[in-house]
Amino acid sequence: MQPSACRRAGSSLPIVRPPSMDFRPGISFVARRSRLILFWPILSLCIAVLGWVSILDTLERERRAREDDALRDAAAIARGYAGHLGRTFHMIDQILQHVRFEWALSEQRLRLEGPSAPGLFPSTPIFNVGIVGTDGKLITNTLPVRSEDVSDRMYFRVHDDRLHKTQVADTLYVGAAAIGRSTGRSVVHFSRRLTGNDGSFAGVVRAAVAPAYLMASYDRVALGGNGLLSILGTDGAIRASRVGESVYKSTTSPFAATALAASALRGEPMARPGGSMLVDGAAWFLDRRNRYLGWQKVPGYPVIAIAGVDQQEAFAAFEKVRATTLARTTISTVVLALFTVVAMALSLRLGWRKYQMELTREAYRLATEEGSEGFYICRVIRDRNTAIVDFEVIDCNRTGAELYGRPREAMIGARLSHLHEADRSDWRARLLQRFIVAVERGVFEDDIEVPFKNGREKWYRVKMAHSKGLLSVTACDITESRQHMFELERRGNEDGLTGLPNRHWMTAYLPAALQRATARRGMVALLFIDLDGFKNVNDTAGHHSGDALLRNVAKRLKLAVRPADHVVRVGGDEFIVIIEQVHDRAAVAHIAERVLQAFQERFHVAEGSYPVGASIGISLFPEDGTEMQELLTHADAAMYAVKTSGKMNYRFFDREYYETIRAKIDRNAELRHALDTDQLIMYYQPRIDVLTGETCSLEALVRWAHPTRGLLEPIDFIPLAEETGLIVELGEVVIDKVCAQMAHWSRQGRHVVPVSINVSPRQFNESDVTEVLRKALTRHGIAPELVEIELTESSMTADNVHVSESLEDMQQLGIALAVDDFGTGYSSLSQLQRLDFDVLKVDKAFTAELEKTKEGSVFFTAIITMAHALGMRVVAEGVETAGQARQLKQLDCDELQGYFISMPLPATETQPILARCVL
Repeated sequence: MQPSACRRAGSSLPIVRPPSMDFRPGISFVARRSRLILFWPILSLCIAVLGWVSILDTLERERRAREDDALRDAAAIARGYAGHLGRTFHMIDQILQHVRFEWALSEQRLRLEGPSAPGLFPSTPIFNVGIVGTDGKLITNTLPVRSEDVSDRMYFRVHDDRLHKTQVADTLYVGAAAIGRSTGRSVVHFSRRLTGNDGSFAGVVRAAVAPAYLMASYDRVALGGNGLLSILGTDGAIRASRVGESVYKSTTSPFAATALAASALRGEPMARPGGSMLVDGAAWFLDRRNRYLGWQKVPGYPVIAIAGVDQQEAFAAFEKVRATTLARTTISTVVLALFTVVAMALSLRLGWRKYQMELTREAYRLATEEGSEGFYICRVIRDRNTAIVDFEVIDCNRTGAELYGRPREAMIGARLSHLHEADRSDWRARLLQRFIVAVERGVFEDDIEVPFKNGREKWYRVKMAHSKGLLSVTACDITESRQHMFELERRGNEDGLTGLPNRHWMTAYLPAALQRATARRGMVALLFIDLDGFKNVNDTAGHHSGDALLRNVAKRLKLAVRPADHVVRVGGDEFIVIIEQVHDRAAVAHIAERVLQAFQERFHVAEGSYPVGASIGISLFPEDGTEMQELLTHADAAMYAVKTSGKMNYRFFDREYYETIRAKIDRNAELRHALDTDQLIMYYQPRIDVLTGETCSLEALVRWAHPTRGLLEPIDFIPLAEETGLIVELGEVVIDKVCAQMAHWSRQGRHVVPVSINVSPRQFNESDVTEVLRKALTRHGIAPELVEIELTESSMTADNVHVSESLEDMQQLGIALAVDDFGTGYSSLSQLQRLDFDVLKVDKAFTAELEKTKEGSVFFTAIITMAHALGMRVVAEGVETAGQARQLKQLDCDELQGYFISMPLPATETQPILARCVL
């Protein structure tokens, strides 16, 4: 795209912004929007204040209600406790009066320790009853204790009228808590006067009750873990007290100052029979806990029942609710503050945008008026059925008017159909359709080619946006950038040397061509052309001549094919011809023959003339494939078939042939993988000496441990390795493996016999076998005498000088040489004599004839005689029967090898030496 009008127009837009460091526009904006700025903070402050006042007032009312409930609960518990004490005291009084009656009835002979005592009073160690005489000595008691003097006890003295000026009334006495002399425990004493027949003082009957007995009505549900129960006498003395689970002894009290508490209780508001109040724990109690105290005078007895509800426990649930409420209110306040900030920011942003929009409108008006882009505002025109039929220009800038060659005033009110009435009707219809699409989609952008009266065409980038029945249109001249793009596309799709379309063009064009052929059910043919002899031109005449020849090839190919066909250079000396509109193989073959004829004449370049041919592979769509890559692969395979069968011809793709080639390629890849991943293993077949029957040598035989096909024999892969050249690398691997195995066997400390290694003709002729052997022997530390090399007769048909030198190098190294498969090749007696071999291995085909024909024995005799005359040992291969072995021994054969002797054996920890074989 050209940096054209589209970008120049954007760069020329005047941007209205406050001058640097000029705050006056901002100050003016703030002054005009002060109400908007203050509205949200004031509103939020009012909401927050009202919310907090309401919450705090609600909490205070709830606190007062909870306090009233606590006071009522304390008073109710005190009343209940007073009733309980009244019943308990009445029961104790009844027991004492019953004992007094029994005492008088028995004429003072009643004994409480006796069997008659049980069942008269509670049988518990916290409750005991006793009778005291006038001398203060304990006469009888429910507990088995010794007699004791209690004349100093208040419960005795209060009834002894000898100590009082007036006669003592017969009432129940409730004493203060004290340590009982009978039990040594804290008790509360209850007593009544015993009276003689004359009405005089005759002692007392008393009950000693543990404080816990009087505190047993403590309700943990109502009083909690720190509630209070206490019995206070009207004399100000504490009779018993309990806080939670602790019952206080006579010497202790939960009150901080008993006298102070008693004084307060005797005064107001304790003057009333019952009531409740909140007391300060710091002044009243040792645990310093505030409590709601309720009190109630026990009717008929000189004591007051006191109940205390712990303030902290009474308000625990309320405090939890209060803390939660305050936390939520605080969070709500923070959220309200954040909302206020966000609302202020959004309001200010909206106001600032409106302010800027006003400035932008003015700037945009100036920009569109002076910019290089054409700008139009069009109104949609509809018919009675609301279908869009045209567009009317209601505004445009000066550049927009100039694009139509009219003044701006003439553009206002003009319709789109009138502005383009001189253009082709089909083009005008497409333009109207683009405008309609913009209205339907809301936005539209496209590059439009516009024809002009002078025959030239220009390209414009048009952008449209529809809103509220109006369509805004901008048009930018992109003709230069479009032409530049077309030129880049042409260069990207064209071969720079020949001017032909290149591979990039083909990958874009061919799929579309296949789609067209599919639609019409037609055929497409690909001719894959590879030049024959082009490399020779490049190597002898240079690349400059090669380039000139390629240009001539391109011209001849274009002349040879039809005008509608496409010639593509895909790289190097390879070309592809795309043939469309063809109906049968005969037509394709005719075009291929014309291409071959084009290469009959020599090609003339500056350095001379050269014969260059063409090998053509043909694939057909859809017969040979439906995808581009598949067709190219098949055409390439067909071309390869031409190359391998003589060149300078054409051939249609043959799937069966292709599969054969493909299978060979796959097997070759598998063999390559086997070499890379060490899938080859070595087996060893023993050879025995005919005379001694002992193992004298081993032949190394390679096997392929295929991951899916199992253990493969050499016949399954050696021919393929020979054909593809992998035999050279495979042979080096075999030599290294054998030497490594020999080194391992040598380290075992046992006698080691030589091992023979087969070397193929191609390996022998295309590599330095002697050097490979020398390195392997040195690397593994093996003596050369332990290695033999077996060569076939065909290995010796090459250059005699090379063969002689190679064999001489091996012999000088100390390696023995053997002729393998003798009788199947073309070696002559003179060659055997000249090349000086050590061993002659007769092919198994001759061994098999020994027992079949007389000629077989005669032939074998001749070979043995010849070999012995040349100083070579003879090895018979393929010995499979005992008869063959005996006959070979009679013929003076030196060594035997074959399945009768031993199958090939895998490598073991030591050499596979056979037991002595007696023939």
